Amino acid sequence: MSFGGFFDIEKKRKSLNDLKEKSESPKVWNDPDLLQKVNRDISALQKTLNEFDQISKRSEDALVLLEMSQEENDESVFLEVKKEVADLEAVLEKLETQKLLSGEMDSNSAFISINSGAGGTEACDWAHALLRMYTRFAEAEGFNVDVMEMTDGEEAGIKSVTISVEGSYAYGLLKSETGVHRLVRISPFDSNARRHTSFASVFVWPEVDDDIEVEVNESDLRIDTYRASGAGGQHVNRTDSAVRMTHIPTGIVVQCQKERSQIANREKALKMMKAALYDLEVKKRQEEKDKQNAEKKLNEWGSQIRSYVLHPYKMVKDHRTGHESSQAEKVLDGDLQDFVQSYLKAIGTQT
Repeated sequence: MSFGGFFDIEKKRKSLNDLKEKSESPKVWNDPDLLQKVNRDISALQKTLNEFDQISKRSEDALVLLEMSQEENDESVFLEVKKEVADLEAVLEKLETQKLLSGEMDSNSAFISINSGAGGTEACDWAHALLRMYTRFAEAEGFNVDVMEMTDGEEAGIKSVTISVEGSYAYGLLKSETGVHRLVRISPFDSNARRHTSFASVFVWPEVDDDIEVEVNESDLRIDTYRASGAGGQHVNRTDSAVRMTHIPTGIVVQCQKERSQIANREKALKMMKAALYDLEVKKRQEEKDKQNAEKKLNEWGSQIRSYVLHPYKMVKDHRTGHESSQAEKVLDGDLQDFVQSYLKAIGTQT
């Protein structure tokens, strides 16, 4: 059983060797940031190759066991093989998703911004549920999640939040989430137990590598400081150290209150701003390259991309791909893999 062609394994081995040679050059060793990036790419490629080698060995072992079960007519060995094949299929599905992540910035870390829509407490609670969903998904993928800025709702939930998701291919896996998410449920805040519809907007953009130059004129920025609003405790800033940065020409706004120092928050906000401006420029180029590209509609801010219905039935449906699941609780607990993969396959057929 061979998967070499499917995963372009020889091409990946050559890329790994090229990166290892590059990492030994004086130019790379004298540039700590570049060395860190090269080492990160080496680590990601090595992980993929290790997974491929493990799959190859496990598939060969499974074939041997299958032959044994047939020769000895041993049902217990056959059941063992059946379980191993199911496990291998799950691993292959995950690797297939990785194969679809071929975009320029797909391998980068990501930022996610969630904003509650109209609906007061209901919408704020829904925004908080989305934060939990993405945090659970990211942690299951082995990513590190940091809250950069959060504004609490007046009674419950959150009005807005921005998080960083650090890890290889975080942006590629999460880019499918940009758009408006709709929730239908019996409100826990309504004493008459009526059904309510809530909306929240999600925007995902990639972290920009330090070796990519993004020019930002200081005259184009408006920088406001404010006191961080958190849930309380020792990590809450007690001075006006939080930073809100607005890029006046585009209207892009980023906020950071993660650090105690205003200077540190300003530096992180500027990095987020550069990433957002780079993402905007990439999208503009894509639109100019192909006006008919269907992904433009998929990624358009304000488009309703997914509905989560908890009453009168349970269903989560992606309106772009048609993929749906009746396991609404599992999805809200971070089980987004099928939705991510269906999106990646859909845009893959459009390019």
